[in-house]
Amino acid sequence: MTDDEIQRAIASFPAWMYRFDLRGHFTPADERKARRHPERKRYFFDPLVELAGGSLAGKRVLDLACSAGFWSLAAIEAGAEKVVGIEARQMHFDQANFVFKVKEIDPSRYSFVHGNIFDVDFRQFGMFDVVLCLGIMYHISRHTELFGKISAVSSDLLLIDTRISTSPDSVLELRRESIEDHRNAVESGLVMFPSRRALIDMADEAGYRVAVLKPDFTASRATHDFDSGARRAFICAKKTNLANLKVDVELR
Repeated sequence: MTDDEIQRAIASFPAWMYRFDLRGHFTPADERKARRHPERKRYFFDPLVELAGGSLAGKRVLDLACSAGFWSLAAIEAGAEKVVGIEARQMHFDQANFVFKVKEIDPSRYSFVHGNIFDVDFRQFGMFDVVLCLGIMYHISRHTELFGKISAVSSDLLLIDTRISTSPDSVLELRRESIEDHRNAVESGLVMFPSRRALIDMADEAGYRVAVLKPDFTASRATHDFDSGARRAFICAKKTNLANLKVDVELR
């Protein structure tokens, strides 16, 4: 693609959630998001890669509700052999394909699927070494169903980043959000925030051991929800020893 084609394509989308450098042309995410996502990557994605041996070489990755492909791209850049991203919103699906085209990622290494994660049978894509479930759990109400679908195709690692209910009990807190907002749920405006205890219980039931990562940020204005206890990242594993994590974890 030419520079003009890239610029026109970037401008054709009404909104961008992530800032990408596309051959020197930047997608217009706001400054808070531009600071926030690199901090999130350092907080939970980099420790996952380190836990996996320092790279994702040879690993197959499933990225659920992959949006514009930011985390799928991070997995590819970490050496993943294959990434399958599933995204329900047409705009984000188109953005992901556009980003990967401009980045000249080998098409054999990725596939984006347009569909609701509850309608798509993950099993058709085979088994995955790593499943990414980032920014989803507070936009759904069918949590145990999703854990079952994930566990059926997950051979080892599951990474979750979610807003949480601050209840100390194992609860799902009912809330309502607009499905018209591209950042929100696509299936129903009634969603549930899992408490930390509830998420651990559901992961345990699905066959995972769980580590809750202690927030460690430098740009606090961009990460206030983590600092306030309203959001956490969880690294879950079926086989990998979580004791090998080299970051601070919180007591369960």
